Amino acid sequence: MRGAFRSALAATALAALPVQAQESRLDALERRLAEQQARIQQLEAQVAQQAAQLKQGNAPIPATPVPQIAAAVPAPPPAPAITLASSAAAFHIPGVDVSGDLRVRQEWNTGAARNRSRSALRARLRASYAVSDRFAIGAELATGDPDDPNSTDVTLGNFLDDLNVSLDQAWIRYTAGGLIVHAGKFPQIFQRTDMIWDGDVLPEGLGASYALDLGNGTRLDARALYFVIDEAPTARDSDMLGGQINAAVPLASDLRLALSGSYYHYRLGSIAGADAGDFRGNLVSGGRYLSDFHLVEGLGTLTYAGLSPRWPLALTADYVRNLGAAVPGDTGFSVELAAGRIAQRGDWRAAYTYSEVQVDAVFAAFSHDNLDLSTNYQLHGFGLGYVPASNLLLDLAWYHYRPLDARYTTAPPDWLDRVRLNFMVSF
Repeated sequence: MRGAFRSALAATALAALPVQAQESRLDALERRLAEQQARIQQLEAQVAQQAAQLKQGNAPIPATPVPQIAAAVPAPPPAPAITLASSAAAFHIPGVDVSGDLRVRQEWNTGAARNRSRSALRARLRASYAVSDRFAIGAELATGDPDDPNSTDVTLGNFLDDLNVSLDQAWIRYTAGGLIVHAGKFPQIFQRTDMIWDGDVLPEGLGASYALDLGNGTRLDARALYFVIDEAPTARDSDMLGGQINAAVPLASDLRLALSGSYYHYRLGSIAGADAGDFRGNLVSGGRYLSDFHLVEGLGTLTYAGLSPRWPLALTADYVRNLGAAVPGDTGFSVELAAGRIAQRGDWRAAYTYSEVQVDAVFAAFSHDNLDLSTNYQLHGFGLGYVPASNLLLDLAWYHYRPLDARYTTAPPDWLDRVRLNFMVSF
């Protein structure tokens, strides 16, 4: 009874103390608890050390007194350590692959009626998910005008308007051995140059490829594409059926040849969805294309890697003829000589290209937009690329060009120049 009375009296006295005195007593209790915790850690370390010595036969383990810990308010548990690695693991989803890039460009144009410079920006973010070992889905968001299939660039300087962003890809992929099938809007599956296919053009429809490894470094594959161009409620749809055969053959330990043969058959029943940017340089009569487009293409690349792994030499030639052209301007060709690569930090690549493309040699709606002229041009191109660090690329391109045939243009036959300086970050 007396003990209970004393405890109640001590509690009453503590409650009667000023706030400062109570805080001092709590501080003393916390210090005492910290000292006891430090003593426990010291004893645990001694026990661990003695256990290790006993295991090695060096010393017995003496009896260790167990400390008595006075009752006190427990200290809060330490916060868990958070590292970048644990954060990345927390956000990682098995089967998901995310990548993207951001490019800033400065461009100068001279030789036309008005010299012009502009700044442009491109941003892309893509992701894919492996649903199973055979099925995957993917999508990509990209800047740019959604009505322009040839470019995802946005010209800066429109009174700070926000950038247009659209769904640039959405696809399903099936893989079984050497067979790959795409459906939806998916990456280009054909071997190509910009003369026929701009790098930003993504087919819509169904694509398939099948590859065979013939041994000794020889590889053969076949590719097919059904490309929906313009779906019409009443008139016949516009589409393209295309096929390509590719062969890669080693001619020597450091010499390799890659050959491609392609046929693209366009059936342009409806052009209701086309605009001036889609017709571009092809001949038009009565609001329709003057020519049909049945393109036969031969593409080849000879690569020599004997000088240095960082300085391979590559000669690429591309030839196309439109069997459905209504005018003599039905042929185009391009030749490129390149040295170097842009794969690792410190890499350099230099290239020279010469091209002549007649007015209806290619389907201009999907050919490159590097020039003001999509067809009917003569071109000298120079390129220089450098990788200053991983995932960074500096690229300089100079296009020196002019109209090829005065019969199909009202522009003067003067030489024009376009210079582009690109800085790109990818991940």
